[in-house]
Amino acid sequence: MFRLSHYLRDIGEPAPAGPVRQPPGPVVIWNLIRRCNLTCKHCYSISGDVDFPNELTTGEVFRVMDDLKTFRVPVLILSGGEPLMRRDIFEISRRAKEQRFYVGLSSNGTLIDAALAERISDIGYDYVGISLDGIGATHDRFRGRAGAYDEALGGLRLLRDRGIKVGVRFTMTEDNAVELPRLLDLVEREGFPKFYLSHLVYAGRGNKNRGTDAAWQTTRDVMDMVIERAWRWAQAGSEMEIVTGNNDADAIYLLQWAGRNVPDAVESLREKLVRWGGNSSGVNVANIDNLGNVHPDTMWWHYNLGNVKQRPFSEIWSDLSDPVMAGLKRRPRQIGGRCGACAHFSICNGNTRVRALRMTGNPWAEDPGCYLTDAEIGLAQPVERVRTSAYRGARHEAPISY
Repeated sequence: MFRLSHYLRDIGEPAPAGPVRQPPGPVVIWNLIRRCNLTCKHCYSISGDVDFPNELTTGEVFRVMDDLKTFRVPVLILSGGEPLMRRDIFEISRRAKEQRFYVGLSSNGTLIDAALAERISDIGYDYVGISLDGIGATHDRFRGRAGAYDEALGGLRLLRDRGIKVGVRFTMTEDNAVELPRLLDLVEREGFPKFYLSHLVYAGRGNKNRGTDAAWQTTRDVMDMVIERAWRWAQAGSEMEIVTGNNDADAIYLLQWAGRNVPDAVESLREKLVRWGGNSSGVNVANIDNLGNVHPDTMWWHYNLGNVKQRPFSEIWSDLSDPVMAGLKRRPRQIGGRCGACAHFSICNGNTRVRALRMTGNPWAEDPGCYLTDAEIGLAQPVERVRTSAYRGARHEAPISY
């Protein structure tokens, strides 16, 4: 995740970079249940409204949670499917809070009525993220159900009114990028304190529908828009926040924006972005799925590192005998193509590996989702790009090799 507003506020009131501090353990995004009442076009877990067998029991969840605490995991993001469809979600959440994790809840928001909002408030979640993929019918079309937009927006309002920090999540494609200005206006008007722009990753249904990924120019236009909005909020002293995810080239795009608009801040910003370090899948971000399988992040469900029913998470996460984990944890990562030749590699760390894997079969190839030009990444001569289906490239699934 790239904290766009944080860096823009720092441009306005610069502070020393300070020492590099690594978190004590990874943020764990935990898909506690795969069942969901929606069928979203970009769902990485391919969830549906059916029961999936062999999911972790309450007791197994508690045992894993104890190991995560000992391993110094600071943050649990409880997700699904739709986590509010799990009968013991509040029991699990309450125990996580008692163990002093930062606890987030990732929901589609459609089930949140006044009574459920009260139960969520009683738990004291640190953050609740709810997705809106557009306004009205656009969101309903992406989510596969009429009325989903009104229900999700209602859930956001109920939680906001109870003092819970909420955020709107938006996964951008070529089909809904035009909705972004209205969504940002909605967030501002409603006083929702956080907006998360997610670039599409080719995982689950997101891989099946990767032909709708935003074109490079569309992505650049969207980034211009969110930077302008976040900069306006920062200059006004607002605490409202915009973050982006799943495309670490965003940090380099911001650096180049700073070069045009606040050139005196460029060197300080560059230093801080290098300290941030870009993509951290397999390092500072982890995923446990509903069956207990461990993945480098939520977009790697096709690749299992081990299962917490057989081995503690702490052992699985520390095991470098796995070639993917060894490669992700390597500094610097050994990435080929444009990514490997990029002058800003120390900022983005090779970007999102799953897109490269899905397009080429090689997790260490260049990321086809990078929307920066050859000149912007310091290449003297243009090179042939790996092309996604959004740009009329190959539509086949590349063979996977490690």
